[in-house]
Amino acid sequence: MSHNTGWAPHPGQPMPQWGGGHVPPPAPKPGVIPLQPLTVGDVLGGAFSTFRRYWKALLGVALAVQGAGLLLVVLAIGITIALVHDRLSAVLDPGPGERAAAEDVVALVLAFAPAVVLLVVALTVGAAMISALGPAVIQEAVLGRPTTFGAMWRRCWSRLPSVLGTVVLAGLIAAAPMLLVPAVGVPLVILSADGSGPPVGLFVLLLGVLACLPVSVWLATRLSLAPAAAVCEGPGPVAALRRSSQLAEDGWWRVFGITMLGHFVAMAVGYAIQIPFTLVGMVAFLPAMMEMDAGGADADPSVAIAGLAVYLVCMVLGGLLSGLFQFTFPPLVLALLYVDLRIRKEDLAPSLLAAAATTAPDRTAPTASGDPDDPPSPT
Repeated sequence: MSHNTGWAPHPGQPMPQWGGGHVPPPAPKPGVIPLQPLTVGDVLGGAFSTFRRYWKALLGVALAVQGAGLLLVVLAIGITIALVHDRLSAVLDPGPGERAAAEDVVALVLAFAPAVVLLVVALTVGAAMISALGPAVIQEAVLGRPTTFGAMWRRCWSRLPSVLGTVVLAGLIAAAPMLLVPAVGVPLVILSADGSGPPVGLFVLLLGVLACLPVSVWLATRLSLAPAAAVCEGPGPVAALRRSSQLAEDGWWRVFGITMLGHFVAMAVGYAIQIPFTLVGMVAFLPAMMEMDAGGADADPSVAIAGLAVYLVCMVLGGLLSGLFQFTFPPLVLALLYVDLRIRKEDLAPSLLAAAATTAPDRTAPTASGDPDDPPSPT
């Protein structure tokens, strides 16, 4: 069921004309971006401002998603290990001069297959939730309205089926050209290996990758705005993919370039976040190792164990905080690109300004669409 989010397509409104050499007034900025066509600096600056203002909701939802997925996978692996403990021991510790039985290996593979499937499902659902989180927060950020963890969780959860459909379908569509490469190239490589086939099999495989990779990148970029469309406008997966393709049609290079820049910025900032934790861990661990090397047999191993524990804790904390930023920042950039294209192509700015001027709604009262987390429709 689609939601009336107030961001649905609408007829363009005429922009005021400024003549006589007068400088137009600056664009209104009720939230993190000015309500005008955005520059690269506006997009990246708006994403940073959104992360800074709404970090509690962003990190809260991201942590909840990752924690729930990790818990499910750990439980599945733990239950599997408990059920096949005997076979696991027989495979990992077969005894002197013995080899693991083939039936034990096959049984272990089959036993762990459900856990692997659960891991893939958890990763896919988690990616869909994070993809929905970016535009859900941006909806509030561009209007300058506060939000909470609970509101963002309910908003993302309500749009999860549609966003999950866009993530899966976009992934399959973008990967389709690359899947054709091994289907054709691998048999040629196998035939050419024993001399019964053409020796150019490997060359054909590499040439296919070089030819199909740009097509996959083009498709992925063209469909990258679908999660934002699914959250902000409320369509189903197929309609959201069409909407993304329509918005990115005349600005593919802009979407691709700013998206890649957003990912590079996220990686750089994530690396910068992790560096202090790594340094603290090394400061705690290296002196302990030096003491162990100098002390020989009289050295206390507990010192090295404590240093290693501090190092591991620092690495885990640094990786967690770094990963949270790297996961949540690119969806914010994509959501702002979606807003930018709506402003450029559909003159969304007056509607956003009207919505920002209204009184903040009661988040506990349902709107006309029946969803308490939907923003009011602009007049």
